[in-house]
This record gives sequence, structure tokens and C-alpha cells, in this order.
Amino acid sequence: MQNTGNNLDAQIKNNRTADVTLTVLKKDQTPLANQEVEVAQRDHKFLFGCTGFEMIPLANDELAGEEKVHAEQFNQRLLDLYNFITLPFYWGRFEPKRGKPDTQRILNAARWFVERGCTVKGHPLCWHTVTADWLMALSNEEILQTQIARIHRDVADFAGLIDMWDVINEAVIMPIFDKYDNGITRIAKDLGRIGIVRTMFEAARSTNPGATLLLNDFDTSISYEILIEGCLEAGIDIDVIGIQSHMHQGYWGAEKMYRVLERYDHFGLPIHFTEATLVSGDLMPPEIVDLNDHKVDNWPTTPEGEARQAAEVVEFYKILFANPMVEGITNWGLRDGGWLNAPSGYLRRDLSPKPAYDALMNLVKGEWWLAPTKMVTDGAGNVRFNGFLGDYVVSWADQQALFTLDSNGAVSTIAGLTVS
Repeated sequence: MQNTGNNLDAQIKNNRTADVTLTVLKKDQTPLANQEVEVAQRDHKFLFGCTGFEMIPLANDELAGEEKVHAEQFNQRLLDLYNFITLPFYWGRFEPKRGKPDTQRILNAARWFVERGCTVKGHPLCWHTVTADWLMALSNEEILQTQIARIHRDVADFAGLIDMWDVINEAVIMPIFDKYDNGITRIAKDLGRIGIVRTMFEAARSTNPGATLLLNDFDTSISYEILIEGCLEAGIDIDVIGIQSHMHQGYWGAEKMYRVLERYDHFGLPIHFTEATLVSGDLMPPEIVDLNDHKVDNWPTTPEGEARQAAEVVEFYKILFANPMVEGITNWGLRDGGWLNAPSGYLRRDLSPKPAYDALMNLVKGEWWLAPTKMVTDGAGNVRFNGFLGDYVVSWADQQALFTLDSNGAVSTIAGLTVS
């Protein structure tokens, strides 16, 4: 299935906007008739995301001088564009010494982002890579019970700040992972893929029944499709399908994008593209199978690569934003030099924006955004407009009300005066 730019724009309008009649009432519940009001968008319903790892020191007031200035500049770029942040829970780093997790620092970071209007996700609760080395001294049964207890503890500790989790990461390869021995692969071999997914999801669900729980994987082949189908048939309550899209060896292109979407949207579950990267320098050699095996000291961005990256970002986001099953996209690192030292950020190392940053900003806060717009109510206090789904404010005189625009065109008040 191929789509032209015009077709994508039409699909985006159909799937991401709604026509609404907004009735503005005064405090005495009579219509605000024949008055000028201003309607402005405040946030998207869609989750435009990025990692927030770099902001943990700033959120914990651990920086000073130039380091703090640079972190604040980075933060401004981050929050100008994104409303969805992923924070790290890699067990080997979160709890390098058993019984001493880095809970308070990550809690401070999660609260810091929530106070700035972001939805926050934790990544991951169970993964065989960057897991705790001290698990290796335990029996398989002890590893299993410790992993379950870890999920209960962390999901409970962060409830209300983090209510979305990548519960289990890369389950397709988990029981056959052979690069090095680790505790999680050991229990995955015992339980099998469906068994370990069930166990970890049940632990997270029982601790926070209202949480949004993701199964996440880099494997976009039929193997992941079969695993999801098996999990659903087994009654495992998966909320969101997570798809990694690290494109260090080149942009997938529209054809593969549509093929991947067709493979997973038939389940009828929301889809998140959880880890997206597009490089703006030389591409990783195609013969590399495991991206982690490509280790370089210097991987520079180039003008030609930046132009390519910007064009690819626009098509990538448009294809996904047009698909109604996709609810979020997370860019895996805003600044160059993050994962694998790659030039996959939308900011250069000196924090200057690349063309990709500007191009995405022009979509998220331009083409897909309702800027402050003056309107005049009719005699019944109504104004009519088409807007992207999300949160809005309507203002008049010295008053205002906040409301949310939903997919069916319904409007719900979230604060302020009465809006119907």
C-alpha cells in the first residue's frame, strides 16, 4: 500500500482532527453571545516522545555552572517539541547493588517532567540486557521471584507519576540470547516466551491495574507477530504493541513502513514506535547484524546526511501519524552521540538544531497545531472549528476555560469555567 503526500494529509485530517461546536457559557450559565473569543491548542493527544535520560541530573539539581546552562538549553529544546518522555529502569544501572535502587532520583525526574505537562513511561521492567549482575548468584527460582518483586516494587513506587511501562523488552530473542549468560535469559528458558510475558504482565497489572502496559521488541518479523498472537490467545492483557525502529543502516522507506504496520495493526491494539532513530551521517554497514557490534569513536553528522535525515523524518512521522492505530512515536535521543555514539539526534552535539528538528517542529507545532485563533460566538454562544485532538484553551475578556477535544468531536472541560 502506497500513499502520496496528499493522501497522507487527508488521512491525517480524517484520523487526527475533529469538527467541533464549542458552546461558551458565562458564570450564570447563559451563552456568551456574539463575543470574540480566542481558541488555542495546548497539547496533542498523540504522544510525541523522546528519551529524558539526560535531564535526570538537572531534575535532581546536581548541576552547576556551564553544565547547568547547557542542560537547561537542552531541556528547552526537548519540552518545546515533545509531550512524552521515557525514563530509564535498566536493572543493572537502576539497582547495581541489591537493595539500593536509584528510586529517589528517578522519582524526582518523573515528577519534574509530569509537572511540565509530560506523560512519562518507564523502560524496561524486564530485559536480559543491562540486567543486574548480582542475579547470577541466585537460583533460577530465586531470580524469578526477585524479578517479580522488582516489578511490584517499582510499579508501586512510581504509580501516579509513571503509569505506562515497557513491561518486557525483546522477548522474541530473550530465551535464545547467547552473547553472554544472564539471569533473565535463564528464567526465559524455563518459562518460555509466553510464560515469561504472562508472569511479568500479571505482576505489573496486579500492582497498578490502571497502568498502560507495553510489549516491546526490535524484531518486526513474523516471529513477533506469532508471539503477540500467542500471548493474546493465552489471555495476556497487553495494552500496546511496542515496535523499535533503529534505522542506523538506513531509513526503512515507505514500503517497509506499510508492511510493518499491516503486520501489527490487525490485532486492533494501539501501536507505539518506541525507539526511533535515523542517522545524519554515514550509515552503519549493512553486514552488521547486531547494531551493538558497530563501535566507533567518531561518527560525525554531515550536511548531506542532515538533509537526508530531515526528509526521512517528515515521511516517517507522516506515515505513522496518518495511521489511526499508532498512538505514539519516541525518538531515541534528542542529541547526537547518544546510543552507539550515532549522529541520530535532531540536535547536534553543541545543541544547535538540525534541519530534522526544525522539520519535525514545523509538523508538531505548525502543520498539526491550532495556533491561537480569534473567533466570534453566535447568538447561542457557539463557535465552530476543526482541530487536532488534544487539549485547548478558550479565552475571552479576562476569563478562560480549558477543554479536551476527543476523536468523536466531543468536548470535555478539564478546568476553568463551563464549556459545553
